[in-house]
Amino acid sequence: MSAVLVAIPLGIAIGLVVGTVGGGGAILALPVLVYLLGEGVGPASTASLIVVAIAAAVGAGALALRGQVCWRVALVFTAPAAVGSLAGAAANAAVSPRALILAFVPVMLVASAATWQRAAGGAGDEAGPCPHVHIGQIAVAGVGVGLLTGFFGVGGGFMIVPVLTLWMGFGFLRAVATSLVIITLTGLAALASHLALGAEIDVPVTVSLASSTAAGALAGTVIGQRVPQAALGRAFAVVVFLLAAFLLGDVLFHDGPPHG
Repeated sequence: MSAVLVAIPLGIAIGLVVGTVGGGGAILALPVLVYLLGEGVGPASTASLIVVAIAAAVGAGALALRGQVCWRVALVFTAPAAVGSLAGAAANAAVSPRALILAFVPVMLVASAATWQRAAGGAGDEAGPCPHVHIGQIAVAGVGVGLLTGFFGVGGGFMIVPVLTLWMGFGFLRAVATSLVIITLTGLAALASHLALGAEIDVPVTVSLASSTAAGALAGTVIGQRVPQAALGRAFAVVVFLLAAFLLGDVLFHDGPPHG
């Protein structure tokens, strides 16, 4: 019961991140589930997909009503991402928790650097028009994000938004909105893969974290329209970097991650 209650404020915080910066929730949800809520790495990677998919769906719905989603890119992106998530989920079941965390650290460092670069680049807060992006370019990005989603149990938004802004020329707000749609669809595909491979979750903790994350995401979509995105991006980049350093130190110098 204590873990269920602790999950509520943690979920709200994760949801705020998802709603304001268009992703990044699972890169925080996985360590939260493992280190603060006592879940095993395998169950946590599955539970984080549920948490972030629900939060992303709430955020995507709110931003879609404002006309900020680029649907063509979101839907084309999702199909190859779903295929990638199947391969990623199979690989997830074949590695040890320690190896999963060690592999997660460089992904977090890349995400931190990409987020910082995006914030420093001053891409602007305006939505801007939906850019025309070649289908092949979208497919390559989709497969890569899908692999990450399935393997680590993350939504992939911490990589999707930098890809959309830096590689595809999106304005920041359109990137956030489109990212949330992609996260919802790829997260559901990866979750189905995990469950098909026999993954299990702690239902009370997952429900508590997911529902509070959804509430935080809804608030985050409102906050994200009003707070300078450069400041949010840089703060998130620093948090991800520090978390990556903690995880690396825990694995190398202690007995982490916890077995749950």
